[in-house]
Amino acid sequence: MTTETLAFIEGVGGPELMMIMFIVLLLFGGQKLPEFARGLGKTMREFKKAASGVEDEFKRAMDDVEEKPAAIKPTPAIKAAQPEQPPSSTEK
Repeated sequence: MTTETLAFIEGVGGPELMMIMFIVLLLFGGQKLPEFARGLGKTMREFKKAASGVEDEFKRAMDDVEEKPAAIKPTPAIKAAQPEQPPSSTEK
Protein backbone atom coordinates (compact mmCIF):
# COMPACT_ATOMS: atom_id res chain seq x y z
CA MET A 1 0.00 0.00 0.00
CA THR A 2 1.47 3.34 -1.04
CA THR A 3 0.45 6.78 0.08
CA GLU A 4 0.86 9.93 -1.94
CA THR A 5 3.24 12.48 -0.46
CA LEU A 6 3.41 16.22 -0.73
CA ALA A 7 6.13 17.52 -3.03
CA PHE A 8 7.99 19.38 -0.31
CA ILE A 9 7.52 16.85 2.51
CA GLU A 10 8.79 13.35 1.82
CA GLY A 11 7.30 10.51 3.80
CA VAL A 12 4.19 12.38 4.95
CA GLY A 13 1.04 10.82 3.56
CA GLY A 14 -2.64 10.70 4.46
CA PRO A 15 -2.39 9.03 7.90
CA GLU A 16 0.37 11.38 9.00
CA LEU A 17 -1.59 14.45 7.90
CA MET A 18 -4.67 13.20 9.78
CA MET A 19 -2.57 12.82 12.95
CA ILE A 20 -1.14 16.33 12.53
CA MET A 21 -4.63 17.77 12.05
CA PHE A 22 -5.86 15.95 15.17
CA ILE A 23 -2.98 17.35 17.24
CA VAL A 24 -3.67 20.87 15.92
CA LEU A 25 -7.33 20.44 16.87
CA LEU A 26 -6.33 19.42 20.40
CA LEU A 27 -3.88 22.31 20.78
CA PHE A 28 -6.01 25.11 19.37
CA GLY A 29 -9.52 23.83 20.03
CA GLY A 30 -12.58 24.00 17.82
CA GLN A 31 -13.13 27.74 18.34
CA LYS A 32 -9.67 28.85 17.18
CA LEU A 33 -9.30 26.32 14.37
CA PRO A 34 -11.04 28.42 11.65
CA GLU A 35 -8.92 31.43 12.61
CA PHE A 36 -5.79 29.28 12.50
CA ALA A 37 -6.73 27.85 9.09
CA ARG A 38 -7.46 31.34 7.73
CA GLY A 39 -4.07 32.60 8.89
CA LEU A 40 -2.34 29.55 7.45
CA GLY A 41 -4.09 30.04 4.11
CA LYS A 42 -3.13 33.71 4.02
CA THR A 43 0.49 32.85 4.79
CA MET A 44 0.60 30.19 2.07
CA ARG A 45 -0.94 32.60 -0.45
CA GLU A 46 1.69 35.27 0.35
CA PHE A 47 4.48 32.70 0.10
CA LYS A 48 3.30 31.50 -3.32
CA LYS A 49 2.93 35.10 -4.49
CA ALA A 50 6.50 35.91 -3.43
CA ALA A 51 7.88 32.73 -4.98
CA SER A 52 6.06 33.49 -8.23
CA GLY A 53 7.49 37.02 -8.24
CA VAL A 54 11.03 35.71 -7.82
CA GLU A 55 10.51 33.15 -10.58
CA ASP A 56 9.13 35.79 -12.96
CA GLU A 57 12.07 38.10 -12.23
CA PHE A 58 14.52 35.26 -12.89
CA LYS A 59 12.84 34.39 -16.20
CA ARG A 60 12.82 38.05 -17.24
CA ALA A 61 16.54 38.36 -16.46
CA MET A 62 17.32 35.21 -18.44
CA ASP A 63 15.32 36.52 -21.42
CA ASP A 64 17.28 39.80 -21.30
CA VAL A 65 20.58 37.90 -21.32
CA GLU A 66 19.49 35.87 -24.35
CA GLU A 67 18.30 38.95 -26.28
CA LYS A 68 21.35 41.19 -25.73
CA PRO A 69 23.90 39.23 -27.81
CA ALA A 70 21.52 39.29 -30.79
CA ALA A 71 20.95 43.03 -30.42
CA ILE A 72 24.66 43.91 -30.37
CA LYS A 73 26.00 44.15 -33.91
CA PRO A 74 29.73 44.04 -34.54
CA THR A 75 31.23 47.26 -35.82
CA PRO A 76 32.95 47.03 -39.20
CA ALA A 77 36.71 47.02 -39.11
CA ILE A 78 38.23 50.40 -39.91
CA LYS A 79 41.02 50.25 -42.44
CA ALA A 80 44.04 52.35 -41.72
CA ALA A 81 44.53 55.10 -44.28
CA GLN A 82 47.59 54.51 -46.40
CA PRO A 83 49.61 57.63 -47.13
CA GLU A 84 49.90 58.61 -50.77
CA GLN A 85 53.24 57.81 -52.22
CA PRO A 86 54.95 60.58 -54.11
CA PRO A 87 55.54 59.84 -57.77
CA SER A 88 58.73 57.98 -58.30
CA SER A 89 61.63 59.71 -59.99
CA THR A 90 61.48 57.34 -62.93
CA GLU A 91 58.12 58.66 -63.93
CA LYS A 92 58.26 61.94 -65.82
